[in-house]
Amino acid sequence: MRKFYLLLLSAALIHPLMAQSSTKSDKLVVYQMMFHLWGNQQTVVKRNGSAAENGVTKFKDVSSKGLQALKKKGYSHLYTTGILEHATMEDFSAFGSPLDHPQVVKGRAGSPFAIKDYYDVNPFLAEKPVDRMQEFAAMLDRVHQADLKLVLDFVPNHLARAYHSDQKPAGVVDFGQNDNKDLSFSPANNFYYLPGTQFTIPTGVNPPVPVTVPYIEIPAKVSGNNVFSAQPSIHDWFETVKLNYGVDHQHGNQTHFDPIPDTWLKMTDVLLYWTNKGVDGFRCDMAEMVPVEFWAYAIPKVKAVNPNAVFIAEIYNPQEYRNYIFKGGFDYLYDKVGLYDGIRHIMEKKPGATTADITRVWQQESGDFANHMLRFLENHDETRLNSPGFAAGNFWSTIPGMVLTASMHDGPLMIYFGQEFGEKAQEIEGFNDADDRTTMFDFYRVDTQQRWLNGGKFDGGKLTSEEKEIDSFYTSLIAWINSSDVIQKGKFFDLQYAQNAAYPKDKVYAYLRYTDKGRNLIICNFDAVNHDFNIEIPTLALDMMGVKSYTLKAVKSFVPPVAPAPKVDGNRVQIPSNSAIIISL
Repeated sequence: MRKFYLLLLSAALIHPLMAQSSTKSDKLVVYQMMFHLWGNQQTVVKRNGSAAENGVTKFKDVSSKGLQALKKKGYSHLYTTGILEHATMEDFSAFGSPLDHPQVVKGRAGSPFAIKDYYDVNPFLAEKPVDRMQEFAAMLDRVHQADLKLVLDFVPNHLARAYHSDQKPAGVVDFGQNDNKDLSFSPANNFYYLPGTQFTIPTGVNPPVPVTVPYIEIPAKVSGNNVFSAQPSIHDWFETVKLNYGVDHQHGNQTHFDPIPDTWLKMTDVLLYWTNKGVDGFRCDMAEMVPVEFWAYAIPKVKAVNPNAVFIAEIYNPQEYRNYIFKGGFDYLYDKVGLYDGIRHIMEKKPGATTADITRVWQQESGDFANHMLRFLENHDETRLNSPGFAAGNFWSTIPGMVLTASMHDGPLMIYFGQEFGEKAQEIEGFNDADDRTTMFDFYRVDTQQRWLNGGKFDGGKLTSEEKEIDSFYTSLIAWINSSDVIQKGKFFDLQYAQNAAYPKDKVYAYLRYTDKGRNLIICNFDAVNHDFNIEIPTLALDMMGVKSYTLKAVKSFVPPVAPAPKVDGNRVQIPSNSAIIISL
């Protein structure tokens, strides 16, 4: 197996005219687990199978040995998707959890974003459903003993159509229980209503389990993606109900924040409940669909309990980035429509896509607060890298994009489970078709993950040779960014503008990361061909780094298994296709 050379350090975050310092590192390495799939070792599965038929992760499967293996890989935070109890086609009525109607549930497992009880965990994750909270607490203790942090998936914008909490603390009133349903909007209501209507199941909904009674909802409530219709489409978030934070969407988005809306109080209580149980932070689903004023109210209350609690926002509007960081109080935001989209377009060879899309991200979107941007190339919403829809059958073409994602600035990095083994996600699981994504709605297996689990050994013993090479790449990459002070805290300088006409600027991206003690030049070749060129280090960059002379020396490279090693001779660089090289100076 080819070794992926490691080494040294280099610079930081900011563009030529923006210097930024940091007293701590924001370079977290977040590992996203689709929890109900992560530890499942059942290999014989069927489409639309139940938890009993297809298997499901139990809290006990997240063992000390498994957690130590994740820690060894270099992760700092485990972002767990699908722990809070959500609507499902499983029957746990014997354990206090009412049966959900299958026509408003997506898939046998259900959507992890259709929360049924904010104060509970999914019963199917426990060996003994009656003891599910105790089993969750024991797992959280193991996470902390492994020196890892647990980030809970928090869903503030919407909940299941039939929300019911059987585990709420004394004095807590369920969402909607005291609503005036005759009003389409009231700041005192938790939901939005369509008075005089009855909810109609979307056309095309065909649950894989028998429907014995009709689903009745009168009046119809507004669906989670702001659909004010009594019959949303099958493509809408029809299984969820939009929460009312005091914004009147039907009258120009007028706000009613004084007095504090009841939904604010209820949701803040949920956040404090889990914080007091020891959870280390929250990834907040569709955070920008909730007014920033709520976050400015709630986040400080959580941080008063745990100052180190991490808040990550799923957000897609760059115009709101600054608002949600500096007013709302979020630590980190998704960098999807900026860096992810730019890198992906280059890798997919989209018309007009060049490395200028990368430069645009720091110049126009987040250059002065890039340490707040969480970068990734996979998550549960996006297609898998090693799929026809992305890498097009050549995983190794993803190397430059992944290296740049991990090292361009000093913000956090996120890896999705199975990504580090080249998971392809090509099976038809049930509700989820073979769409290059791993299902979140079905009980199923994830082949590469199971081979890494290897019956609970967590040693990758059953991975194929190529999967082991991919794993080696990720292990080496994470080890490098974790060990490099330059990548952890250094400044950033984009070199694209300073290169001569012979430099292949559309397909090659070069940048500096530097501190007072170390400097790295990082060059990523997105092209399918080798390149040979002179690299220019402008006087402005040398002045900012405080150096008058330098010698370039290759210290680490990430290259495909059959590629030649990169070479550096003076300022001349030879870099193979789909590769990245780290150079000290």
